[in-house]
Amino acid sequence: MTEAEGERKPARVVVADDQTVVREGIVMLLGLLPGVEVVGAAGDGEEAVRLVGELAPDVVLMDLRMPRCDGVEATRRIRARYPGTQVVVLTTFADDESLFPALRAGARGYLTKDAGGDEIVRAVHSVLSGDAGLSPSVQRRLLERLSQPEPVPAVQEAPDGLTARETEVLVLIAEGLSNQEIARRLHVSTATVKTHINNLFAKTGLKDRAQAVRYAYGKGLVRPPTG
Repeated sequence: MTEAEGERKPARVVVADDQTVVREGIVMLLGLLPGVEVVGAAGDGEEAVRLVGELAPDVVLMDLRMPRCDGVEATRRIRARYPGTQVVVLTTFADDESLFPALRAGARGYLTKDAGGDEIVRAVHSVLSGDAGLSPSVQRRLLERLSQPEPVPAVQEAPDGLTARETEVLVLIAEGLSNQEIARRLHVSTATVKTHINNLFAKTGLKDRAQAVRYAYGKGLVRPPTG
């Protein structure tokens, strides 16, 4: 440890996780490590926001899937009301539909729960220094996202009550992409793609992909190739 690190005050941390065993395990782990001081623990997003208001911690380690108020919404509230507190997501989920909403809500760090104690402490101090506290796998995901072409733009008015994402999936089906290819294009899991397909089939009454292709052309969502 350098002299500067030895003089640095411990970062005051609140841990938010709805699973008691996980929450207590994180608190115990951090209690064994230098550089951090756990000042509170919350079982859901509502409690996390309340504790930040009471304790003014430097950082919240935030789970995403919690009752009453999830981690994304709690992050949004904390960053809006208490900008002096940073948020590092610590979650089981590393898919894009968890990652990007959390970052857009104001999280400065994102780790998965297989991160070691030292990695968590580094992320905490990174965000306090103004840097991003991202695990290597998350950094790679962000770079891949930036290097990929933009998703197909959603149409102004989706037919039959389809959501923007369901319409994107429909258009990509019409372009001949497989579920796996759609998942890569939209940066989601194949299970998520299947869910979107089931939803759009239910809304439109479609039975298979061939009908989906005809439907997409019929609604003007895609145009026949020219030339």
